[in-house]
Amino acid sequence: MAGRAAMSAAVALLAAADSWLYEEFATEGNVRVGYDARGQQVASLLLDRQSGAAFRSRQSYLYGQFSVQIKLVPGNSAGTVASFYLSSGDGPGHDEIDMEFMGNSTGQPVALNTNVWANGDGKKEQQFYLWFDPAADYHTYTIIWNDRNIIFKVDDLFLRCFTRHAYLPYPGAKPMAVHATLWDGSYWATEQGRVKVDWSAAPFVVSYRGYLADACVPAGDGCPLSCPAGTDRWMRRQPSAAEQGTVAWARRNYMHYDYCQDGWRFPQGFPAECSRG
Repeated sequence: MAGRAAMSAAVALLAAADSWLYEEFATEGNVRVGYDARGQQVASLLLDRQSGAAFRSRQSYLYGQFSVQIKLVPGNSAGTVASFYLSSGDGPGHDEIDMEFMGNSTGQPVALNTNVWANGDGKKEQQFYLWFDPAADYHTYTIIWNDRNIIFKVDDLFLRCFTRHAYLPYPGAKPMAVHATLWDGSYWATEQGRVKVDWSAAPFVVSYRGYLADACVPAGDGCPLSCPAGTDRWMRRQPSAAEQGTVAWARRNYMHYDYCQDGWRFPQGFPAECSRG
């Protein structure tokens, strides 16, 4: 009994140290909170016919490194969309950096949709089929946002780097909050909307744990950013030659869609950054 009590106390202590959801986020819809065997807090978003679910950071940031571990919907997830993204809001001139997971039929690969919006200018999607089962275990998804690049990582692999170019829109002026959502994307997510959500399998569940934000906070008009110590580790981050190699590997083997190759979408010519690398 004493050993069991000590173990319970240890787990409780770990849980208290890893309680991130309600301290940092506001929730919406059906969100369940628990702890795994290691005491890590797990936030689960549930989707059924009545409602999806979401959480949104109370704090907004201007540049940073943001990561979370996610375990996606198991089995037939067609029509569902889970996400981890940054956004300045819903207005017509908003900025946004997206990682969206587009569900699929059982046994078919899940596509990760990455996108960047700047001052309301989007249409910069690159989609990649994931090379593992994202519902079998947790994987770490990371966004690095600085004044030079936006880098998307899956576990330790660099998947995409969106580079800033002079005179082209780039999200660098509007603070953004962190969001996670699970919603019905039947009109879009799976085979361009041809495969819908099978509600007989509801509720669908996506779990998040291990959230980390190492980021700068705006300190007010005319004031410098308030940044954590050691900011240079991500503020000056650019992919090395080896990391660019993993980007090329992902493009070559797993890219499902690239806006810079979609001539139907851009009949008047591709966006300028497509020719600048």
